[in-house]
Amino acid sequence: MFGALVYRVQHLSEDLSIFLTSCETNYYDDTFVTIKKIVNVYVSSGCGSVIFINFTSGFTMAPQPSEVDELFSIRNDFFIGNYQQCINEATKLQPSKPELQVERDVFLYRSYIAQKKYRIVLDEINNNSSPELQPLRLLAEYFAQPKSRSPWDEKLKGTANVNHTSIVVAATIFSNEGQYEEALRLLSLEDNIENMAINVQLYLKINRVDAALKELKLMQEKDEDATLTQLATAWVNIAMGGDKLQDAYYIFQEMIDKYGSTPLLLNGQAVSFIAQGKYEEAESALQEAMEKDSNNPDTLINMVVLSGHLGKPAEVSNRYLSELKASHENNQFVVDYIAKENEFNKLCEQFSSKAV
Repeated sequence: MFGALVYRVQHLSEDLSIFLTSCETNYYDDTFVTIKKIVNVYVSSGCGSVIFINFTSGFTMAPQPSEVDELFSIRNDFFIGNYQQCINEATKLQPSKPELQVERDVFLYRSYIAQKKYRIVLDEINNNSSPELQPLRLLAEYFAQPKSRSPWDEKLKGTANVNHTSIVVAATIFSNEGQYEEALRLLSLEDNIENMAINVQLYLKINRVDAALKELKLMQEKDEDATLTQLATAWVNIAMGGDKLQDAYYIFQEMIDKYGSTPLLLNGQAVSFIAQGKYEEAESALQEAMEKDSNNPDTLINMVVLSGHLGKPAEVSNRYLSELKASHENNQFVVDYIAKENEFNKLCEQFSSKAV
């Protein structure tokens, strides 16, 4: 006698088909008339494909559909590098709960930081802002003031374990300073899939593919279909090389088909192509990435590398290097390149003086 009526309404061509998925039909003739009226109103109003109608008179309520993730699009746009879309969505969205409003703002300001729009963050986050937002002001100050970074260790101590944003910000700064062990220690304080994804990046950065693979397996156990899990899988596949490179390409392509292309996804594809020796395909992906953001440092770096593989004139790669040095002087690739360049010039001077 206990059950639920769950109706699914679908448009098949011009017709409306009603499927009864769970009910005891012998007892509810009057109820069907009521449902028919509701369905007619629903369809005539132009509403879409699926509705669920539950009745509890004389029987138990059916389980409700899982709660909608109000921030899914915002969160997802940020993780795939679609920062402007994240900002646009966050500006329009009015979440139903205060904690969701704060999380929305976290991704809004993180997107501004990713676009190097530090002044917006510094102007809008102050001492009266939510504790979840306060660390983002610190991160904006860090990137906006590259010449005065010495006191950051002291600023971070004692505050990094306050909330998720604090942990991510602290780990980002420590990673940027080359203090990977400290970043990994902080990320271990919280069981969060974003922390795990950052762990994967850090392990790959220090050439610990084995540790990255273990972390990835934990992510897959936690949520195999999550965007960050898919991205981490592609990163690890690229690091492993061989047949895994094509698997990485498929992951990036599937995400592009689903969410649209971004510089982050296109650069992932390009790297997988370069590692496979598919230089023309890599060039196509990077050209599309350039069209979306001509000043993206990853795109410029990959263009430098690809130009060498394609045997292009030196001035082509030098052009990309000049753009990198002018706009991204604190990028680790640029810092390392300039250091090697200076070292090479010194050696040249030494040998030239000996020759004389």
